[in-house]
Amino acid sequence: MRWDRDHRSGDIVDQRGGGGGGPAGAGVGMLFWLLSRFGFKGLLIGGAVLAAAYFFMPGAIGMGEQRAVGPTSGAETAGNDEAKAFVGFVLDDVQSTWQQIFAERGKRYVPAKLVLFTGTTRSGCGYGSAEVGPFYCPSDQRVYIDLSFYRELDRRFGAPGDFAQAYVIAHEIGHHVQTLLGIESKKQALMRNGEPENAVSVRQELQADCYAGIWAHATSRRNILEGGDVEEGLRAAAAIGDDALQRQAQGEVRPESWTHGSSEQRVTWFKRGYAAGSVEACDTLGAR
Repeated sequence: MRWDRDHRSGDIVDQRGGGGGGPAGAGVGMLFWLLSRFGFKGLLIGGAVLAAAYFFMPGAIGMGEQRAVGPTSGAETAGNDEAKAFVGFVLDDVQSTWQQIFAERGKRYVPAKLVLFTGTTRSGCGYGSAEVGPFYCPSDQRVYIDLSFYRELDRRFGAPGDFAQAYVIAHEIGHHVQTLLGIESKKQALMRNGEPENAVSVRQELQADCYAGIWAHATSRRNILEGGDVEEGLRAAAAIGDDALQRQAQGEVRPESWTHGSSEQRVTWFKRGYAAGSVEACDTLGAR
């Protein structure tokens, strides 16, 4: 990717090194979540790996209930200005794209903030930690990222590259776009009609992948992309498909428990957004 290494974003909230300080009960809560989702086998396999099967949570639902996502480990140095500049550049570029799309539709785009944290953090959706990966909280309209996640994306998931990292941000901002467009009402309607919540969650996540593709489509017109960038994004999308992660963590695939979609589905919807560059191409909640 071509990006400005001196970029500074006004929408970055840097809380690294501040000792975010989640309660001791947060780790216990994760264990109970794993137990309810996978049974005793899930506890034996270990939370850090199993949480990867739920990479990129859309945020809290209702009374601050959080959904687990991909694992991270360690902490980033608070003075890592290049990483901050990169995240800020991508954040601003993604949001500028959506600001233009909204303006073309006569709507106002309200920018999200992105919080950089180390270890644990407090959000409007409760406590988050590096172990549950990047997430978006609709209650405070913020994205939360511990930058050590990017090491895991490279080393554990085999998806290196700056565009793979940018895809993470674009996906989470996709959830913010859903909030602004009122997608939650469509989600609730599907569940009232009897569709299982995890199946609706898959639709929501695939739409965020498609929205990330829309941003990639826009960058291709601004001379930001370099050779191989889109392929990096596709590798990242494939690496964190529910089937791939379940196979890695459990040795078996359980489609009935998916919340984010298979590798093939995630790649397909990212490609669809990238090819079309339009919101209409991403109606996963209306698709049958």
